[in-house]
Amino acid sequence: MSTDRPIVLFDLFGVIARHQRPGAMGEMAGLSGAPTDAFTTAYWTFRQPYDAGQWTAPQYWTTVLDSLSLTAGPDTIEKLRLADIAGWSRVDDRMVAYAQSLRERAEVALLSNIPADHADAFLTAQPWVRHLDHVTFSGKIKAAKPDPAAFRHCVVAMHAAPADFLFIDDRDENVRAAQATGMNGHVFTGREELARALDTWLPTPGCRHPDPTPSSGGQGRDTRHEPGGSKSWPKSGRHPGYSSWSPRG
Repeated sequence: MSTDRPIVLFDLFGVIARHQRPGAMGEMAGLSGAPTDAFTTAYWTFRQPYDAGQWTAPQYWTTVLDSLSLTAGPDTIEKLRLADIAGWSRVDDRMVAYAQSLRERAEVALLSNIPADHADAFLTAQPWVRHLDHVTFSGKIKAAKPDPAAFRHCVVAMHAAPADFLFIDDRDENVRAAQATGMNGHVFTGREELARALDTWLPTPGCRHPDPTPSSGGQGRDTRHEPGGSKSWPKSGRHPGYSSWSPRG
């Protein structure tokens, strides 16, 4: 480890949270009236601007349905939106516990590709997120991995240096993008493998570096609810053919 302020920056889906629930795509296709294969292709084709906060949920779903030569009223679009959120709602409880345990040795943060409305629902359903040191959601900052702006946002928001971070993601392209900004990177394949890697990068348990003094203003600002799409809390507390876009993380 080459930093005295280690920050473990986790991807969400595919690492701490699970990928989309099996059967969820078929359920949404049924709501839309489209064949599942065609619906799945449209779902991913137009996902990037929704994940990046450039489109609202109604804009996204209207575009998806238009591409399938379908129309739907507000009630159907809302059913699709809620079904979509439910499909991405599962977490890996063991990984949640493991990530929380790391806070004895490092700051622990989250960077996820997730639409703004999904992010709000996830925060409500998963209160453990509030015990992390920092959280950034792509839909809130209007930049999604592998866009370098997503990683730079975390660096600035945490008043840190890129080399302080070890970014963990299950997608190699996202890890490479983080490394290009100066972060350390690790491709996630499983909890035990990750634990071995972190044991070589982090200080021994009980040796966490003292909490840094905020560098802006010098008054110990609470940045939990500042604008900018990310939250920091006190320490206590492909589809195939989808192009190169990382649909989730």
